[in-house]
Amino acid sequence: MDSLRRRPLSPAVAEIRLAVRTALADVPDGATVMVALSGGADSLALTAATVFEARSRDMRVLSLTVDHQLQDGSDLIAAGAAVAAEGIGVHDALQTKVDVRDRGEGLEAAAREARYAALRSIARAEQAAGVLLGHTLDDQAETVLLGLARGSGATSLQGMPPVRTDEDGTRWLRPLLSVRRTTTRAFCAASDLEVWDDPHNVDPRFTRVRVRERVLPVMEEELGPGIAEALARTAEQLREDAEAFDEMIHETIEDIVEHAEAGISVSAAALAANPAALRNRIIRLVVDSEFGVALTRRQTLEVARLVTEWSGQGPIDLPACTAARVGGRIVFAAR
Repeated sequence: MDSLRRRPLSPAVAEIRLAVRTALADVPDGATVMVALSGGADSLALTAATVFEARSRDMRVLSLTVDHQLQDGSDLIAAGAAVAAEGIGVHDALQTKVDVRDRGEGLEAAAREARYAALRSIARAEQAAGVLLGHTLDDQAETVLLGLARGSGATSLQGMPPVRTDEDGTRWLRPLLSVRRTTTRAFCAASDLEVWDDPHNVDPRFTRVRVRERVLPVMEEELGPGIAEALARTAEQLREDAEAFDEMIHETIEDIVEHAEAGISVSAAALAANPAALRNRIIRLVVDSEFGVALTRRQTLEVARLVTEWSGQGPIDLPACTAARVGGRIVFAAR
């Protein structure tokens, strides 16, 4: 009789299933979703929870394993992840290979770019309503700390959003941003899932690994526990602030922006009337929206000087465009 009793649900399993259920709440019943699967604990737990939650809603769950071809035997590792996904119960365990080319930003960035391009392409082909990524609270904390170290401003410190929709319609979902990495491992242990540990995740050549293995543990030891949670909370609060700022900017921008020959122009007087934080955000948003490039803080401040410290200086060279004061307007023109 004891053998017929249901095994009690692990707290880790319950937590991750709830996180996935919440993330899928606005995905239509019967839709197709795709999980990015590496074979590690985070993505395995995410895949298993997604399959479980999808059953009651008649959703089609795919997994995609991307072989970056950066390690010997990577094809076998990808095949193993696909087999694990089939055992979990996905409708189709997809695999693809990518050619990772470092264009000067580092191997991590190149691999990430290639991976996201593959995920985006196959998600479109499969008409997936969302691509689920296995980033955890620990990943979020590392991202925020890296942004802080680079001094790249509030946008970087916002970390990874739980939901993001690209211009092409690809929707990225990160259900596990409130879940610790230890919880995904506990999920896999409770579910008898065999985890593959990527050796790159402990390779000190990579900055993120050094943050994970050296910096955060020292911070926890010296400042007390809860550092990862505090960093994740910071990201969440900054995203809330940014959303409020963005709403203000979009309301303001309609009245002060005009199309110009080969570009766009903004009223200098209107920019001057706004606080510096709002003025700088407007400048960055205008350039990003019109030319698809992100300005650094130094570049943004140079453009702002055309408003606040105008003394007849000439055009400023920016990525993909120039900025110049023409009469009472700041004109951004394609280079």
